[in-house]
Amino acid sequence: MTQVTLAVVGGGLRGLTYARRAHATGAGRVVAVAEPDPERRAAFAAEFGIAPEGAHAGWEELAAAGRVADAAVIATHDRMHTGPAVTLADLGYHILLEKPMATSEPEATTIADAARRNGILLAVCHVLRYTPYTRVVKRLLDEGRIGRLVSVQHLEPVGWWHQAHSFVRGHWRRQDTSAPMLLAKACHDIDWLVHLFGRPPARVSSFGSLSHFRAEERPTGAADRCLDCPLEPACPYSAPRLYLGCLGDPDSEFWPLSAVTAGRTEAEVLDALRTGPYGRCVYACDNDVVDHQEVVMEFDDGGTCSFTMSAFTPMEHRRTRLFGTHGHIEGDGRTLRLVDFRTGAEEIIATDGEAGPSAADGHGGGDEGLTDAFLAAVASGDASLLRSDGAESLMTHRVVWAAEQARLTGTVVVL
Repeated sequence: MTQVTLAVVGGGLRGLTYARRAHATGAGRVVAVAEPDPERRAAFAAEFGIAPEGAHAGWEELAAAGRVADAAVIATHDRMHTGPAVTLADLGYHILLEKPMATSEPEATTIADAARRNGILLAVCHVLRYTPYTRVVKRLLDEGRIGRLVSVQHLEPVGWWHQAHSFVRGHWRRQDTSAPMLLAKACHDIDWLVHLFGRPPARVSSFGSLSHFRAEERPTGAADRCLDCPLEPACPYSAPRLYLGCLGDPDSEFWPLSAVTAGRTEAEVLDALRTGPYGRCVYACDNDVVDHQEVVMEFDDGGTCSFTMSAFTPMEHRRTRLFGTHGHIEGDGRTLRLVDFRTGAEEIIATDGEAGPSAADGHGGGDEGLTDAFLAAVASGDASLLRSDGAESLMTHRVVWAAEQARLTGTVVVL
């Protein structure tokens, strides 16, 4: 199969993840990068052997060079997707776009329209669709193994330390600089649930709030920074415990530690916690995104789905229960338990989902599966190798925005 050439816009963790998979399999070759941070840009270019003329400070410079690759990976921050996505689509690049598509419906619509107008492949990085686990779940449903799907319970266990890292201290802590948490974190899950049902819901409601990570919950005597705090040793959200504990573990050094510092010594980590955002007390940050949320969806045939996203969990695989007219499936991201009502038989089904749930683990194999499918689709021109296109991703994003509208207004939103 033809090797696909890639330009990567955003040389951070997500851009690296997709680029490294393309390079490791030989299905793709990175020929250009656009990354404003000079050190990160230089390291990215060195790792992939990118010529000096292929290393750009921004996507505008990359676009000015014309179409220099078959496809582009866009892995910038959430609010910086629309410009490069539309411009590179107009240049004829096929696009692998990190989720969410955009932080507003008009911008996401503009991106989907650009893909359709130019006849390019647009794959939004809904990596949960590409895991071995998902393939088995979807096959069982499509085969009618539990009859008609009537209701679903789904839990996204964000993880107490992950919430503190990404959504209290980190880049995704504020709606005005990133997006509502349901969009930034759980558009994966809403997309996945709609994928299982095979159509969008007819009605959506939602409840949730920022209940814990706020000033009112701050313990008496807590300091503004963990390194100054007498309560730190007993705090579940201790930054020194989390980040010093990453040292020596390559996966944890890749994520979450690399978001905190490029250093790999205790002194460098402590310096970053002394001066940077990741050393702040979780009760003294400027965060405003929710720490728990419920979404309830009703489908046109009366089917229902309840989704829970919670910070107050271990960071684990999603847990799902699927209730059908002829059977029941319960899954933990790796193994499925299927009970057939007609025979009473119980079956345990392994899905080969050995990878862990985090970004460091490749999201249960989803990162690799998505990258492989995108490269194969570009090389062959076969869009059917992708499990969603721009129009479908826009549709599932609209469900997220409807749920957020329902939460904020206390209403049931009709789609």
